Amino acid sequence: MLQPSAPHESAAPDAPAPASRPAPPRPRASGLNPAQHEAVHAAPGPLLVLAGAGTGKTRVVIARIGHLIWRGAKPSRILAVTFTNKAAREMLARAAKGLKKGSDEKPEISTIHSLCVRILRRHAGRLGYPERFAIIDRGEQEAAARSVLKELKVADTVLRPADLLDRVGRWKSRAVRADSAIDTIPSDADDSWTLAAAGYRRYQNALKTAGAVDFDDLLLLVDELFTHHEDVRRTEASRFDHLLIDEYQDTSGIQERILSSLARDHRSICVVGDDDQSIYAWRGAEVSHILDFATRWPGAKVVRLEENYRSTPEIIRAANMLIERNSRRHGKTLVSNAPSGVPPAIIQAQDETDESRRVVSDVESLLRERLVDPSEAVILVRTGEQTRAFEQELRRRQIPYELVGSHSFFDRREVKDVMAFLRLLVDPDDDLAVSRIANVPPRGLAGSTVQQARAEATSTGRSVWQELLARRDSARLSPAARSGVEALSRLVALRDSAAPAAPGQSRAAVVLRSLLDAAGYKAYLEKEYQDDPAEAESRWACVEEVATALDEHERARPQRDLQATIRGFLDDFVLQVEEQEDRFKDDKPKQNVLRLMTLHAAKGLEFDCVWMVGMEEGILPHHRSLADSLQAIDEERRLCYVGVTRAKRRLMLSLCLTRTKWGKSKPCRPSRFLYELTGQADKFSENPPDTADKHQDTGPRVRKRRR
Repeated sequence: MLQPSAPHESAAPDAPAPASRPAPPRPRASGLNPAQHEAVHAAPGPLLVLAGAGTGKTRVVIARIGHLIWRGAKPSRILAVTFTNKAAREMLARAAKGLKKGSDEKPEISTIHSLCVRILRRHAGRLGYPERFAIIDRGEQEAAARSVLKELKVADTVLRPADLLDRVGRWKSRAVRADSAIDTIPSDADDSWTLAAAGYRRYQNALKTAGAVDFDDLLLLVDELFTHHEDVRRTEASRFDHLLIDEYQDTSGIQERILSSLARDHRSICVVGDDDQSIYAWRGAEVSHILDFATRWPGAKVVRLEENYRSTPEIIRAANMLIERNSRRHGKTLVSNAPSGVPPAIIQAQDETDESRRVVSDVESLLRERLVDPSEAVILVRTGEQTRAFEQELRRRQIPYELVGSHSFFDRREVKDVMAFLRLLVDPDDDLAVSRIANVPPRGLAGSTVQQARAEATSTGRSVWQELLARRDSARLSPAARSGVEALSRLVALRDSAAPAAPGQSRAAVVLRSLLDAAGYKAYLEKEYQDDPAEAESRWACVEEVATALDEHERARPQRDLQATIRGFLDDFVLQVEEQEDRFKDDKPKQNVLRLMTLHAAKGLEFDCVWMVGMEEGILPHHRSLADSLQAIDEERRLCYVGVTRAKRRLMLSLCLTRTKWGKSKPCRPSRFLYELTGQADKFSENPPDTADKHQDTGPRVRKRRR
């Protein structure tokens, strides 16, 4: 077992401090291993520090800042960039401890957006903006977008303010300016894209006229300054002699251009990151930046940090076997510095309900025996819809939890929509349900029409639905609204004319599917998020989870009356939400509670015990990547690697043999990553999906969960 290395010092300083001023005490290198020491003491110039998971990269960045100061660099001429305000504050506080007491000079440590604000404050006039420009928030952005769409006479059904802002943000992140956005639109795109391009121009002009910028402008305008005003670039670059960039694998194209522009002249650029943890391609990060750093910066020194201080050797061994399968990466092999522990274990479940029960039971057992604190336990999911079964089981067992990196399944808009449709089936006089889905999807029942009906219903004692029918019958509705009421009537009628369910299939799930098909809800989601198919798919997956929950309820509590089944399901659902709200009403749920989060949200965190769930083909790796390129599978593998390396002492991996969709049970195939994690990658091809028996243990051979 490797032990922490003794402090490692050179016989002589790398370079003497300038004779013009006395050298401060040399920063102590206590606790640095040889590779960390090499990274800290490398001469100024292009430096790539490949910092594997748990290898102490923040310590290296702080120590290198201290070493540069010892060599003679003025603190104020050192710039360090990280990607969150929290990380910047922590790094600044730690760096300040190593400075001479009473010194007014400090290194400049900030996020790239904060850096760009300061640059723009000095040079905004070169782009026609006032020095005291305002940075508008989301609410002000939506107000501006709404005004633009009103000027263009674009209805919400064609393009909503939020949709316009989403598309503008995507253009800006790719450094596409308003005057060239239309040239980037695919030839087969619908008219809403052309309207969005026109809206982009008006939106940007409106902001500039008001002397305002949005969050995305901070990068876009600095990139424009550096591209078209070389004197500004030189001025800003001359403010610093050294640049350090943390989490370099997460930089987007525009971020990398800005940062490289600042280091181009002095070439003292140190980038720290891990290509094996690059998981943000979907928001513009380019792993090629860290993979090709040495090519783009000739003469660059590369240092690999491979000594892991977080996880047991068993967990690190599995992580290495997994990530070495990636097609293009910097070669590195992590070595654990921690004591030996238990090997990763597989929890195999029959279906998603069984999976949640087994996993949460495992969590409960460890908590009860005080083998882990709640705050040191986490359940990691690949997608938001997976949380439903685990939230239900955690609530049932009264285990306090915090959902991180995703909306609670029960709070999602599409879940509430589907619940409103079900309430409509049980009781058309449910005013809240009718009001919620009267025009969802759009069917001609404008909000003003529903509001008028609600006001009249209050005075007459009728329900909103009865009032809408009365207005239809008395010809007090516009043709569009009358058509909307007729469409809603056909949905209500489905409660009495549902198609029969196939053998073994839930009646309630069949009714719900018929209802949503008749309403065109899936097509509605696809149109709402046509510029982000993955988001539309994620939201529809949550709808399918509601159907699965409904199916589970019917199987557990079978009744002759279908409406009684649906009513019971709705009651259970409401009670679960209310009980959870009551339980946490006077508590602080962030204090010592279990975490339930997505793999993406877990990046940068660590826990004693990690449960990675849904380890199946189509979930992890996600099914979108299966039909995509090899690079997409590589990113999914990196995401799995991030999850594995969050675990310090215990790692549990769960999978289902079957999953239910719309009341039908379908076989699942174990994730290829399970085979790779256990050193059995060659066996994945021996278990093709068409030959796997869903009732047999077809996954890789790993010890089952034991303490």
